[in-house]
Amino acid sequence: MKLNYEGLKDKAPWEAALVSLPSYDPAALAEKTRKDPVWVHFGIGNIFRIFIGGIADTLIRKGLMDRGIICAETFDYDVVDKIYKPFDNLVMAVTMHEDGRTDKRVLGSLAEAVKADASDPKEWGRLREVFVKESLQMVSFTITEKGYALRNPEGQYLEYVRSDLEKGPEHAAGAMGVVCAMLHERFLSGGAPLALVSMDNVSRNGEKLRESILEMAGAWKERGYVEDAFLSYLRDESRITFPWTMIDKITPRPGDGVWKMLTECGIEDMKSVVTSRHTYIAPYANAEEPQYLVVEDDFPNGRPPLEEAGVYMTDRETVNRAERMKVTVCLNPIHTALCVYDCMLGYELFADGMKDPQIAELARRVGYLEGLPVVEDPGILSPEAFLDEVLHVRFPNPFLGDTSARIAVDISQMVAIRFGETIKAYVARDGDAKKLVGIPLAIAGWIRYLLAVDDEGRPMELSPDPMIPYMKEQLGGIAFGDPQSLTDQLKSVLSNESIFGTDLYQAGIGERIEEMVRSELKGPGAVRQTLKKYLDTPR
Repeated sequence: MKLNYEGLKDKAPWEAALVSLPSYDPAALAEKTRKDPVWVHFGIGNIFRIFIGGIADTLIRKGLMDRGIICAETFDYDVVDKIYKPFDNLVMAVTMHEDGRTDKRVLGSLAEAVKADASDPKEWGRLREVFVKESLQMVSFTITEKGYALRNPEGQYLEYVRSDLEKGPEHAAGAMGVVCAMLHERFLSGGAPLALVSMDNVSRNGEKLRESILEMAGAWKERGYVEDAFLSYLRDESRITFPWTMIDKITPRPGDGVWKMLTECGIEDMKSVVTSRHTYIAPYANAEEPQYLVVEDDFPNGRPPLEEAGVYMTDRETVNRAERMKVTVCLNPIHTALCVYDCMLGYELFADGMKDPQIAELARRVGYLEGLPVVEDPGILSPEAFLDEVLHVRFPNPFLGDTSARIAVDISQMVAIRFGETIKAYVARDGDAKKLVGIPLAIAGWIRYLLAVDDEGRPMELSPDPMIPYMKEQLGGIAFGDPQSLTDQLKSVLSNESIFGTDLYQAGIGERIEEMVRSELKGPGAVRQTLKKYLDTPR
């Protein structure tokens, strides 16, 4: 069985393999989508394919949407060439249940894949054709937090952003430059309304997207590339909107166990690839069953009936509360707190770490004891019920195959939100955050992790993070096995509000974190003993 239009024509073997096929004709859907697109998505990796692609597939199967999604890639063109085009843009979606069951479903909702490459006239021209269509209602994004960044930690433009600003819209390469260039094309073609919807796991994501687009446009205006009227178009909330969202679905890298299972079912060419840009991707996407998408309902050109596929459509304040519930308390802080300890204690799979009594207790402390008392209930989701599902169903799922190393990617970009907001909430309520133990322990664990030495003293590979060079420089001189080597190196780190969102010494926990790090430096087994000391649980 081959995953392409031709291969789906013989339905019998797919049905025998318990694979759910599209109830519609994906080829006909794709043709209709090309002519009159309604939805474009940037960032066409794993979570988009199985979650957002799954939402569209559900609506199409229900007869509530008659066009699919056009998939645009700005970063890794290998994904288009190796994963989309050879399989006619079809996706094998595999849901990994906590009891070991798997659901297999072919998604035909991804109608076309386009390289957002200004150096390729055909691809660039096609993207322009899509953006000038009045039928286009929404442009969504899963490009990670880094995709919206224009400047480095020192406030200087990133090199590729500087190039985009200097060369203008016709030569844009970065995601924000490409989108701004396409919006300019839409403006020149009549200025039809459009919603730009960030679905990235970023606080106030719509606001960040808007700020980046407006900054790009303003810089181009100063250089004479665009008109004042274009900026007015972007600022006109009756024509261009940037809805806020909260998204949640754990989507690991493609697992070899899934590939083997699909191969045994008779499905060919399912092996994953690692692209030249280090993207881990496969013709299939595997993920957990639970998923949440909360979207601010602000679409000036109309929208698909997303609520009919389980999306919560609501107002901005509710989105903000739901996002803060997840990102600052009920999921992401616990992920970050635990993953570094998993790595130091030798747990490759995140679910295996959840079986460890100290790590499980750290999760409980960060979530139930320290987070829930200061989180605001969004109304549409119960924080306590959400946290219960996270800690008792989702994180312990042994079949998901998610790794702690994946979760540890880019931690420096996240700690201000994941820990800083709760710390600030305690300071606002109590005058300081001295009651906290789990969150300081999580921050200490991250700093200890950055030494790239596990709890037995063995070298350990760190997950990618843009601030690793800076952090290593700040931590210079701190040595495993020598607690006294930690003197004042952490002062500049723990007081850095750009990292943590607040000065941790002023919050009353800087010295405690230093004490915890010093304890974790004592030698082999010191990380374990420190966890036991502060969490006071049996081994």
